[in-house]
Amino acid sequence: MMPHVLVYGTLRRGGRNDIARYRPAPVFVGEAVIAGTLYDLGAYPGVVLGGAEHVKGEVYRIAPEVERELDRLEEVADDDSGEYIRRRVRVAVGTQSIDCLVYEIHPTRIAGRHVIDSGDWIAHAAGAAG
Repeated sequence: MMPHVLVYGTLRRGGRNDIARYRPAPVFVGEAVIAGTLYDLGAYPGVVLGGAEHVKGEVYRIAPEVERELDRLEEVADDDSGEYIRRRVRVAVGTQSIDCLVYEIHPTRIAGRHVIDSGDWIAHAAGAAG
């Protein structure tokens, strides 16, 4: 079975790292919201999972080779010391409940960073640009 990933930042549709550029092409499953706090890290965001806040994302079914590419992009390390930590989160997409990979920012990377109150990176980035 192919893995699923929830993307919430530059990998979303219209983002500068739009996941659609990967091959084999990821299959869009649907939009979703997860519990977490979204931080502005400058050119991209990072989520800390859990809590009362919500983060907007998109769920895609991906091939294992795309998962490996995403791990490289997110600088995942086997010992969880990289920029992001790959997590598995149960995500509601419409009436489905899907186990998804979510790339959570390493907690050492958020010191002094601003929270994106809307939980929506694409809207935040568009507002910052305008």
